[in-house]
Amino acid sequence: MTELNLKSRIQEDMKQAMRAQDKQRLNAVRLILAAVKQIEVDQRIAVDDQILLGILDKMAKQRRDSITQYQAANRQDLVDQEQFELGVIQTYMPAQLSEAEIDQLVAEAIQSSQAQSIKDMGKAMGQLKPKVQGRADIALVSNRLKQQLEQLAD
Repeated sequence: MTELNLKSRIQEDMKQAMRAQDKQRLNAVRLILAAVKQIEVDQRIAVDDQILLGILDKMAKQRRDSITQYQAANRQDLVDQEQFELGVIQTYMPAQLSEAEIDQLVAEAIQSSQAQSIKDMGKAMGQLKPKVQGRADIALVSNRLKQQLEQLAD
């Protein structure tokens, strides 16, 4: 039996949440499917797993930002809701890369793109982004790349 693609898996999980009458999980899964539908309608494309990972990555980042803001505002009820949604989103994302794995991928991207300085950051980042999408925070990867390029220039 073939493995379901990510979108089909999310739709199956929505049906399971309906059957189990798990309203909180159902709402979180529906948020994901609504974001997918929005992209499909706006861009007139069929969302594949790569695009879906980008959507999930963006949604996870939004949740993390919201959690920080709600904690600062002392709104624990909203923090709990965002953390639950983040947990559901992360179940569909691949395992996160370790710092050593990120450093290795950055080094490979620098070598293969022949990056010499910060000016070449775009070339290296272009190679890195598809490899780390959904598996690491892009801002963190970008900072690591910048650090390594600065060390090369010294």
